[in-house]
Amino acid sequence: MHDSVRTASDLRALLGGDAVLTEAEDLVRYESGWRYGKGRALLAARPGTTGEVSKLMAYCQAHGIRVMPQGANTGLVGASNPDASGQMLVLSLERLNKRLEIDPVNRTAVVDGGLLLSALNGALSAHGLMFPIDLGADPTIGGMIATNTGGTRLLKYGDVRHNLQGVEVVLADGTVVDALNHLRKNNTGLDLKQLFVGTSGVYGVITGAVLQVVPVPRQQAVALVGCVSGEAVLALMQVLERELADVFTAYEVISANALIPVFTHHDDIRNPYGTGRPPAYTALVELSSTLPEEALNLPEVLEERLGAFLEGDAGEGVTDVFMGRPEDFWAIRHHISESLRSEGKVLAFDISVPRSRMAAFTEAAVALLAKDYPFVRACDFGHWGDGGTHLNLVWKEAESSRPAAVLVEELQARIYELAVRGFDGSYSAEHGVGPHNQRFYDTYTPEPVKGVNHALKQHLDPGNLLGTTRLA
Repeated sequence: MHDSVRTASDLRALLGGDAVLTEAEDLVRYESGWRYGKGRALLAARPGTTGEVSKLMAYCQAHGIRVMPQGANTGLVGASNPDASGQMLVLSLERLNKRLEIDPVNRTAVVDGGLLLSALNGALSAHGLMFPIDLGADPTIGGMIATNTGGTRLLKYGDVRHNLQGVEVVLADGTVVDALNHLRKNNTGLDLKQLFVGTSGVYGVITGAVLQVVPVPRQQAVALVGCVSGEAVLALMQVLERELADVFTAYEVISANALIPVFTHHDDIRNPYGTGRPPAYTALVELSSTLPEEALNLPEVLEERLGAFLEGDAGEGVTDVFMGRPEDFWAIRHHISESLRSEGKVLAFDISVPRSRMAAFTEAAVALLAKDYPFVRACDFGHWGDGGTHLNLVWKEAESSRPAAVLVEELQARIYELAVRGFDGSYSAEHGVGPHNQRFYDTYTPEPVKGVNHALKQHLDPGNLLGTTRLA
């Protein structure tokens, strides 16, 4: 057992008095995640420089103190929260947020790991630039790297991995690894940064990064397209990619079951379908471009292309086309999750399958529910353009004969088995592993992959001090 009083005293001497929090009321926000994850921290330490992170990790290694690196704590799988032992130190990067160096010619930004996405984009906007990972949350850059964040515009820009040029990492023993590469072309061996992307901080604490940034689009065009089936959704996507790939930015797909609650619980959001029931799916199509409107009128292009699609054979799968303001249509998409929570118990899945199999997977999941869980509704929505879907299952607990905890465990096992074994998919498209998904990582990860992860963990963190996610 670690003496929290002695540890706090030592760390205040290393980091400064206000860098260490020990009172229960101060620790609450570090101990619980947005959706999953609730633990108890030994204390929270908030270093302000990479050097201070190094000193902190060296101290923890010397004293055998386990550490939970934490950014903005916006993750959805419990990977940024301490366990229940009360013996894990939370290493918050919230004060490691001062470095922000923008090179508009190189189109890069060098940032601290604790810098918030909103602060980065606020600074980039003065140069007409942005970091193109679009999220509902406001995470830190270090957290985004640790989870390989995707977002709604992955179709156009890729995930964090695709927009990362270099990292600075502090290892478990306090060693600082400076791999802050500013080069777009650097074929000189191992791309070290990729070892730390998407691994939940269990190999090292990400204290800095070099990011690729992109020009802010001058114009957008958005449409909602009603589709009678998942196959119609895929047919429309293929045509849009073939004809508009240069400006095709996002393709979000919302089932009727996920769409109706938005209009039920938000009177301020206009329902384009009026009083009628929406079709099986509604696709949110976004085009964007840095060209001015006089060079390329995106709304006209989108309207013309959708009109041509309607006139073809595949157009029979489309019921409606609505053109409108981007902010109005995106508001529909961004209010789905909270609206579903007003409908009953929600079990949220973050699944990916090959895009060509998305419609078939969804049909199979709905059939499984209809057969064995008729009181459960599939309210699916998400990034069909990159093969991801948030398959949210909703039910009234009074209609279930089993406790929610029992039903959740059973549904998780069956849906993930269907996705992974039945459709060559993943149980975590973008949220990561973390304690919430640990048993599925253990079940579905091939042993040779676990072996490689074990070797890396033994080399980088032999004392197993970092994080709670087990990749070995």
